[in-house]
Amino acid sequence: GGKQQGRKAVAHGGSGKGARRGRRKRGANGLGAVGSGDGTGHGCGTASSVQGRQLPGAWRRFRPRTSARDDAIIGGAPIRPNGFVHHGPMDGVSAYHCTMDTLTLRTPDDWHLHLRDGAALHSVVAASARQFGRAIIMPNLRPPITTVAEATAYRDRIRLALDEAVGRGEISQAQAASFRPLMTLYLTEKTSVDEIRQAAAGDVVTAVKLYPAGATTNSDAGVRAIDRVIPVLEAMAEAGMPLLVHGEVTDPDVDIFDREAVFIDRVMIPLRTRLPQLKVVFEHITTRQAAEYIKTDSAEPGMLGATITPQHLLYNRNAIFTGGLRPHWYCLPVLKREIHRTALVEVATSGDPRFFLGTDSAPHARALKEVGNGCAGCYTGPHALELYAWAFEAAGALDKLDAFASLHGARFYGRAPNTGTITLKRQDWAIPESLPFAGTEIVPLAAGETLHWQVVGEGRSA
Repeated sequence: GGKQQGRKAVAHGGSGKGARRGRRKRGANGLGAVGSGDGTGHGCGTASSVQGRQLPGAWRRFRPRTSARDDAIIGGAPIRPNGFVHHGPMDGVSAYHCTMDTLTLRTPDDWHLHLRDGAALHSVVAASARQFGRAIIMPNLRPPITTVAEATAYRDRIRLALDEAVGRGEISQAQAASFRPLMTLYLTEKTSVDEIRQAAAGDVVTAVKLYPAGATTNSDAGVRAIDRVIPVLEAMAEAGMPLLVHGEVTDPDVDIFDREAVFIDRVMIPLRTRLPQLKVVFEHITTRQAAEYIKTDSAEPGMLGATITPQHLLYNRNAIFTGGLRPHWYCLPVLKREIHRTALVEVATSGDPRFFLGTDSAPHARALKEVGNGCAGCYTGPHALELYAWAFEAAGALDKLDAFASLHGARFYGRAPNTGTITLKRQDWAIPESLPFAGTEIVPLAAGETLHWQVVGEGRSA
């Protein structure tokens, strides 16, 4: 009936006409594809309402669903008249605490982040350090980061940029000092076993990134045939060094919307069958097939994980084309059909520890997006956590956000959770139309739209 139809018209571009009590109002046209310039990409845009919350372009004040006793429900827990939802551990270390108007989480981590270099790095690093305690830093600079020495030098440039951000008043000294950039190496067909062993023996490099050659921004030096790097992957498996995978084939005969699913069959399954002890992160997954592959995997815990971006939780591929081609919402991997978006929401909010936060925030200057051959990338650094809160609230799962953002990834990488906290407040605010960036400007995801959660004050505690 109308109620079910309304439930399906979420953040996509379709319009739902379900009854009000079905918690879906008529949907606005979806927007939003995005790409991860520099590394991987994702999508975003505007969409219709999800479980009582309008997506950008059709935002309205949140109206919680009500029970027969007029108790609102958020994340499956009744909100009594005093506004209390839940207070207490979801597991042994959760810091989750939510009322009608505030949400406090343990300081989260970003397990997939592009910071760029030079002036661009100085423009964006503070935004991530305000919200996250640690971040896996992508290595696809130009030239790419392929050695431990290069990773060390890049880490030092990030630290310098943090210190200079303190001097400009963008972050606190404590935030700069406690933000940990976790470095990665760019896997090429020339990477040596000795380099991997050196990386594993030190404390600078956390993982190695696999880019199929030509799959995304600055991936030309990537791997063309997985067989050519098997000795290196064997050394990684022996050392316990994780492989971070941009999971798309680059075969021109494969449709761009099918490249992730084909990658699973052609590369991921054979590789993990051959090297079952290789620790793998399937990055920025975008399809139902990838979600099911992770869910049904039988490997021991800690051997396979996946990051999910806020864009892919909020939007489907209709967002790329609504009102014309939207370059700031183009990404790689591209946004997919609605069945894929809903599958990602299901696993992200399920509590399964194999799924965790990775923004794939990938900044590009406006001029590099608004051209005939625009870069793939979506900049979510300044408002990533607010976007995730929006997606989890839309799914009725705010109580699962703390584990997804702050616990699962740390557990996968064998690290203790952060000790600080970060608080969001329910209040409307507009995403800036643009921000200063390396002497020019950058357009953040969903620029000009209204978000209903906002990080309080200066951001996370150290």
